[in-house]
Amino acid sequence: MAITTHFFLGANSGQGFQNLFPRFCAPENHYDLLVLKGGPGAGKSTMMRAIGQAMEKKGEQVEYLYCSGDPSSLDGVHIPRIRTAVVDGTAPHVVEPQYPAAVDRYVNLGQFYDVAAAKAARRDIVHYAQAGSAAYQRAYRALGAARQMDDSAAVLAAEGLDREKLLRRTDGIIGRELRGKGSGGRDAYRFLGSLTCRGPVWRFDSVQALCPKIYQLQDAYGLAAPMLQRLHAAASARGFSAVVCPDPEHAERIQHLLLPELGLGFVTSREGMAYTGPAYRRVRMDAMVSASHYKRFKARLRFSARVSNALREEGLEALQEAKAAHDQLEAVYHPHVDFAGVQQLAEEELTRIESYL
Repeated sequence: MAITTHFFLGANSGQGFQNLFPRFCAPENHYDLLVLKGGPGAGKSTMMRAIGQAMEKKGEQVEYLYCSGDPSSLDGVHIPRIRTAVVDGTAPHVVEPQYPAAVDRYVNLGQFYDVAAAKAARRDIVHYAQAGSAAYQRAYRALGAARQMDDSAAVLAAEGLDREKLLRRTDGIIGRELRGKGSGGRDAYRFLGSLTCRGPVWRFDSVQALCPKIYQLQDAYGLAAPMLQRLHAAASARGFSAVVCPDPEHAERIQHLLLPELGLGFVTSREGMAYTGPAYRRVRMDAMVSASHYKRFKARLRFSARVSNALREEGLEALQEAKAAHDQLEAVYHPHVDFAGVQQLAEEELTRIESYL
């Protein structure tokens, strides 16, 4: 049975919206990349879901890519074997074809709006769109302040880290687990999750689908990043392709690392991102910080955690307001969309995709 996986290409963070779409949409990754254009309520997510489900029924591996604003909505669907994907190419992750028709192409769902009716509803459309934008800005301000508190705590904890112990532990894992030679394929970059309007959503089910052997890195302060970087470098040197999952707060750092060719995964687990599934081994990263160091700075670390949690709750409330505004915006547009036309276009595109099988 073909594997179905679930990831994100965007994430909400203290630095604003984090975007992996440019990596994913690089022309060398695709034979056919469909870039959906059209505003709220035009049927983009529905079309992508229908194509994904049809491909699953054909026995294809399908990767679903979710919206960080609303994880019940899709930002993309990917059928790896035939190097075909469909993505939402609208803000905040605008995608434009680089080699139109030859590699990537527009699919215009905006053509199915009743333009006259939308213009008649202009006041409401502008109001809800601006309300959603303002709510996102409020969310990112709160998340930015939370990030500063988390970074301060991480720096403080790292001062007591036994780096030699961390290095020995990492090299031991490399020696045991990274054997043989891989296929030499390209790495894929995905967010495993994000803070969303439904709170933190992390798709550890995708890790379990790809990696029967999982190392759980219990890590409250981001101490695992050097270990994951070293593991990734060792895997790359041996030709093993990886699914690299960056930290939304520090996109240059690896937060989770999946090596599907080896069936091996490394996941970071902490409050708000707790991995509760089976683990081959659990590595207590926090235990690599000296007990005396923790004792000395215990009060400061607890204070940082309390303030950060409060700020993230504020950010979550704002994300929920943004989602409510978006729902109202879609409700205004919805009566003015020719969904029969959308359905016909979806069927035409599905027929084209099926011809690649």
